[in-house]
Amino acid sequence: MFLDKLKDRLNEKQSQFIGEETAFRSAVLIPLVQVNGEWHILFEVRAFTMRKQPGDISFPGGKIDLTDPTPLAAALRETHEELGVNPETVTVIEELSPYIASPTFVIYPFVAVIDYNEIIPNYNKEEVEEVFTIPLKWLLNYEPYMHLVSVQPTPASDFPFEKIVNGADYEWGTRAIEEWFYDFEDYTIWGITARILKHFIECVE
Repeated sequence: MFLDKLKDRLNEKQSQFIGEETAFRSAVLIPLVQVNGEWHILFEVRAFTMRKQPGDISFPGGKIDLTDPTPLAAALRETHEELGVNPETVTVIEELSPYIASPTFVIYPFVAVIDYNEIIPNYNKEEVEEVFTIPLKWLLNYEPYMHLVSVQPTPASDFPFEKIVNGADYEWGTRAIEEWFYDFEDYTIWGITARILKHFIECVE
């Protein structure tokens, strides 16, 4: 009886990964646009007045608020706030696998078609410095390059070393993060945006 009940409980919908409920959650759109009859992906350059990542290249999107019923709703809301695109005019193609940047930070990407002509006069200059597009054909033929970044855990000053074997001499493992880069004309796409872009391109190759 116990095992049957346990199985039923475990068969119920679970989070996609342990810690999802308490993680900082964001959602982004990978916007497909047509430029002169050719499919492009649209990117934003974050305004240089932004507090976080000024001048970085990103997809439209941002934090999932408590008022957002779903990650997709958050991505559409943020796209409307940043680019002025009416959510009702967006054609959502598919949701990609979530990107778990860390145990406390996850991003939900969605591929969607938006009207490029609707963006140009309407984007929010307080958040977006400029927008630009890259042909999908170019991205499919481009070989991104990668550099490693080492990350070393640093315990807080009140960490209970007395509870663990070797105490303060415990050997914390260093891990390497892959940072991918795409160079297009005068733009360099890297960081989380490049990781999500790379995953999308691999899915459609």
